[in-house]
Amino acid sequence: MIINGGDNLTKETIKILRVAIYLRLSDEDRNKANANDDSESIKNQRNLLMGEVNKHEDWIIYDEYCDEDLSGAGTYRPEFERLIEDCENGKIDIVLCKSQSRFSRDMEVIEKYLHNKFIEWNVRFLSFTDNADTNNLGNKKSRQINGLVNEWYLEDLSNNIKAAFDVKMKNGEFISPFASYGYIVNPKNNNELIIDEEVKENVKEIFNLYLIGYGYQAIAKQLNERKIPCPSLYKHLKGYKLNVISSRNIEDIKWSHNAIKTILTNEIYIGNLIQGKRTTVSYKNKKIVKKSKNRWVRIQNAHEPIIDMNTWNGVQAKIMNNSRACTKTGMVHIFSGKVYCLECGHYLKKNCTQKHEYLVCTSTRNGYDDCINKLSIRFDFLENLILEEINKIFSKYYDIEKLKKGSLNSFKSNYQGKIDSLIKEKKLLMRKKENKEKYLKTLYKDRVDGIISVKEFTTLQADYLKSDDKFDELIDDIDKKIEVLKSKDSIKRNNQSIFEKYKKIDKLNKIIVDEFIDRIEIGSLNKETSGRNITIKWNFNI
Repeated sequence: MIINGGDNLTKETIKILRVAIYLRLSDEDRNKANANDDSESIKNQRNLLMGEVNKHEDWIIYDEYCDEDLSGAGTYRPEFERLIEDCENGKIDIVLCKSQSRFSRDMEVIEKYLHNKFIEWNVRFLSFTDNADTNNLGNKKSRQINGLVNEWYLEDLSNNIKAAFDVKMKNGEFISPFASYGYIVNPKNNNELIIDEEVKENVKEIFNLYLIGYGYQAIAKQLNERKIPCPSLYKHLKGYKLNVISSRNIEDIKWSHNAIKTILTNEIYIGNLIQGKRTTVSYKNKKIVKKSKNRWVRIQNAHEPIIDMNTWNGVQAKIMNNSRACTKTGMVHIFSGKVYCLECGHYLKKNCTQKHEYLVCTSTRNGYDDCINKLSIRFDFLENLILEEINKIFSKYYDIEKLKKGSLNSFKSNYQGKIDSLIKEKKLLMRKKENKEKYLKTLYKDRVDGIISVKEFTTLQADYLKSDDKFDELIDDIDKKIEVLKSKDSIKRNNQSIFEKYKKIDKLNKIIVDEFIDRIEIGSLNKETSGRNITIKWNFNI
């Protein structure tokens, strides 16, 4: 902008420079400031910059841009984006900040705008406290050094925060803002969970319904019919501000298949606290990524459980068997996930006629028709057979005196050897992973020392990252196998409690079948004898 002095003024013209002042206050500033220190406040920044503008008669304020509670990293800042847009459109001559770090702590942003785009757009950058001035070619290196120092500060701050959270998690302290359904954060201690008495019975009911044969959808339907609020709606009604991603209004969200499954598989209900499942890509990239299971922080007995271990183990074993609910009733039959063909190994599916229910091999469903076990078996026949066999075991092994003394040793678990073997395999993989990490550090040192080129380092680093991901996948797979075996092992170790619970069984149900039986194998029908080979694999050795 040019102002002409007129006849009574000098012929000299004054170029008026349009100044944008950028102000920023972030959370880290608030945390550092003491009660009597307002040096980082927006008001103080504004006064400081306005005083600088007033010293120059050729400067006028074009606009003020202010971002509060936002980090100086390369994340989105609304007013910062507006400032950049105005600079690009030629509306601004000078960008004035208290310090270069107010503009950005991200070295990439500093290089992009201060040393490239602003020069292209003919915009000058000035900062008050650290004397950054893009018109002064001599202090470019100092601006770059300041940019590096500011970025290192961000990285150190991020690492320190993560380290503090890791310590809290490893100490069994709860660090999330919201507790899982069934628990609330202790009002006297933000890092402790206590049972939510209002809904704990709902959690227990979900576990019990699943044990007696209800599927996920059937449980959800029952809760919805009784107008019991689902977890997100319950928290909303309690006044919690949740970021719920749904096409429905939060008041219309109901219990679902996934909500039930999440509760049934969450160890929080047996007193275990699992945290650190996710992280961000980096302190600059806030994209959420899942961490491998072996990197989760699991603390046992961190708080009071809602579900007892017998119930939990029974539910997990049932989930492992992948039992499917009947589409009509929403319930699974008592032998679901237990009955297989002795001839081909496929599972037996339950079908119905007007008169009877029966089980038939599903081999033909997979494109094969070579199984000799084509004839079905009556469901009630198998039910009576299993009931008879269970009661035979009771008549043979039930001894109340031995039970009282705890000396019933006829039943032994046979899973511990497999678990120990998997643990050894996991330790071996962990050692290989550690050796790979040492290898990466050596690569980095070779790159710094100039022994290998950047291209060679990048290639070798990519190979390392692929193998590291593979190790994590293998370790996760072993952890899953160990969980399955531990669940089955726990059931087998509960045999004494089973014998204390029952003396004779008059009718089978899903819970009893799951407690006693691991697998039933049905052979083909012998047409001459009209008999079948039926093998029962118990949850114990007898």
